[in-house]
Amino acid sequence: MTRYWTVAVLLPLCSACAVGPKYQRPAAPVPPSFKELAGNDEWKVAAPQDSLAKGKWWELFGDPRLNALEALIDINNQNVKQAEAQFRQARALVAGNRANYYPTIGTTPAITVGNSAANTARASGTFASFSLPVDVSWEPDLWGRVRLAVENAVSSAQMSAADLENVRLSAQALLATDYFSLVSADMQLAVLNDTIDAYEMNLQLTINRFNGGVASRSDVTLAQTQLSSAKAQSTDLRAARAQLEHAVAVLTGQPPASLTIETGKISGPPPPVPLGVPSQLLERRPDIAANERQMAAANAEVGIAQTAYYPTLTLSANVGLLASSLTSLFAFASRLWSVGPALSQTLFDFGRRRAQVLGAEAAYDATVAGYRQTVLVAFQEVEDDLSNLRYLAEEAGQQQEAVTASQEALRLENERYKAGTDSYLNVIQTQTIALSNQQTAITILQRRMTAAVDLIKALGGGWDASALPTADDLHSPPPPGGPPCGDHSHCPASP
Repeated sequence: MTRYWTVAVLLPLCSACAVGPKYQRPAAPVPPSFKELAGNDEWKVAAPQDSLAKGKWWELFGDPRLNALEALIDINNQNVKQAEAQFRQARALVAGNRANYYPTIGTTPAITVGNSAANTARASGTFASFSLPVDVSWEPDLWGRVRLAVENAVSSAQMSAADLENVRLSAQALLATDYFSLVSADMQLAVLNDTIDAYEMNLQLTINRFNGGVASRSDVTLAQTQLSSAKAQSTDLRAARAQLEHAVAVLTGQPPASLTIETGKISGPPPPVPLGVPSQLLERRPDIAANERQMAAANAEVGIAQTAYYPTLTLSANVGLLASSLTSLFAFASRLWSVGPALSQTLFDFGRRRAQVLGAEAAYDATVAGYRQTVLVAFQEVEDDLSNLRYLAEEAGQQQEAVTASQEALRLENERYKAGTDSYLNVIQTQTIALSNQQTAITILQRRMTAAVDLIKALGGGWDASALPTADDLHSPPPPGGPPCGDHSHCPASP
């Protein structure tokens, strides 16, 4: 027995011989600088103190209504709640895998009453048996199976936490985009309503001129057609605005009937968005963090597959009490025990383990490729949004010149028509050009706001990989009613 327990104590030390590849983050293509910043004085690399507001990047736009709506994402958005529940599920798997470090202890108390048949050699009669056993079973982590499983679970939980942040950021960005589209529709409606008022005045003027024999019947028809067309555009815009309002309601977790957003407008051009160096993008985007943690989990899977080549040792013990009467069950003579190890090793599997290792290695290589592709797409998105903001700012200035010129042309054309020196057809054409230029200017402003939101999203929305829960955070239970991912204030509370 002394030799047995000596072996039982020394065997776990074999865990120093743990198998499995050591994880190192693979390199990803990172440019030294953003291409769209070259020669552009408008964009400057942000100093550390200029970083986006943690968790509240939308406050850059200075819109109180947007701020109030964004605050509802964490509280009511069902996609965020679903992702948060999936994270808690992944966290529970960490605890479940860590429990495999420790023995399993169980008991199966039993009372058995029976009788012997009269025609057997055994004396007939009723007998009883009372037992109170305690079973202990433990599998030492000789080759790192448990350690690798815990590493896999921790990486998967961290990936789930990053997915939660990505879902949250996507919902926040979509809400901001829908909101700016909605207030852009309000601005378009305001322009159309002013235009409709002007068209009604022109129609009445044309009718008066027709009654006075100055204008033709065709002028009245053209004025009426133009007015009806503008009203149809207004109705179409109101329908689009209603759908955007419904989309905002669903994003904030409300039935569309319960949310009404008052008419608003975009107060000005988008604010400057603080940028960092390209290498920081790898730490600021939750989707990149999720892919990186997926690689770590896949690396642990390779190690788990490799441990199948090594034997499994199980140490088990049974102690308990057994007696024929309840009164004698706890007597010293009722004690019993057994203890012993069991070794399990697969000798031949005709390539099954090798296939599992090759499959795990291929899955890891796939996650590496997915990670690098995600990084490339992230840089593409940042470059796209930077170029959009630059060119849209330039286009906005050009479009404003067109608006000013078309309004002056309309003023002159109205004067010529009233003086009887020009036809009403020219007035209509000039009015159409002026309205189109005003609408285009509003559309460009909306696109600029959307591009700013997209850039913030492409930069990670102020998030950082340091916000991911550490292994220690995942090993300890979350505080009651506290955030599910460490002590970070932006994480939602568990329900």
